[in-house]
Amino acid sequence: MTSAPTAMTVTDTEVLRDALGLLKDREQVAERLLDSSAKHSFDPDTELDWDAPLEEGKWFWPPELVSLYDTPLWRKMSTEQQQDLSRHEAASLASLGIWFEIILMQLLVRHIYDKPVTSAHVRYALTEIADECRHSKMFARMIQKGGAPAYPVSRLNHNLARVLKTISTTPGSFACTLLGEEILDWMQRLTFPDERVQTIVRGVTRIHVVEEARHVRYAREELRRQMVTAPRWEQELTRISSGEAARVFSVAFVNPDVYAHVGLDRREAVAQVKASGHRREVMQSGARKLTDFLDEIGVLRGMGRRLWRSSGLLA
Repeated sequence: MTSAPTAMTVTDTEVLRDALGLLKDREQVAERLLDSSAKHSFDPDTELDWDAPLEEGKWFWPPELVSLYDTPLWRKMSTEQQQDLSRHEAASLASLGIWFEIILMQLLVRHIYDKPVTSAHVRYALTEIADECRHSKMFARMIQKGGAPAYPVSRLNHNLARVLKTISTTPGSFACTLLGEEILDWMQRLTFPDERVQTIVRGVTRIHVVEEARHVRYAREELRRQMVTAPRWEQELTRISSGEAARVFSVAFVNPDVYAHVGLDRREAVAQVKASGHRREVMQSGARKLTDFLDEIGVLRGMGRRLWRSSGLLA
């Protein structure tokens, strides 16, 4: 992330306001997040029992969150096949999470490159990067534990992300960060208390939810600041780039190869997911807190709003 050029001189201590009210001082926000990190951070390698056997008859993802849930194809599947699909979809989502977190770490490094190295804002960014390193390793270990393959995103999306992380401006980067974090966070908040789900998956999602709450706060506060201080052209670019990212993210959310791995016709499964009212409601519910926030701070306007609608994440 490069520092956003501004049309005005704005210091961190000046009073800034948007539609949500006064913005908090950047350093005060970072100090609170650092304090929370000191109290509520986890080492997944020691926190979770990776040697415990998987539990017979349990899901790897809540069935209601599996992409084919409540479709004609789902109703023809045996419970064992449905649970196997949940295993592969959990691996697909973990693979997507690793891809996304590697992008996020690079964007955070770019964001702090020109900032004072002793500031709390920079120290928290480095703390978050350390969190994301642990999360990526944790997700990789969960994939291996479940016995499903890793599911990389398509070559096209892989290279689109390469362009994004190279040219993205600061507000666009934080908008995309929230896109990747908040929908998965909503799903994981439903997963970790669900006793139908494998204990190791519940443990992974619990750690991720606790630590990711800080990341969302950091990104939201910084995006609000950027949308107030950025010049008009950069605000408009943020609207369009976040809308395009939403479109890509919604397509990449579940790798369609998961269907073939459980013996389903890939083309038929993809068609039924696209036609599923339940799946559409799940994705829009997962995105609702984010889209409400983006709408209030002026991101969902014009072409950007149309792109968000075309992604299926905005009703």
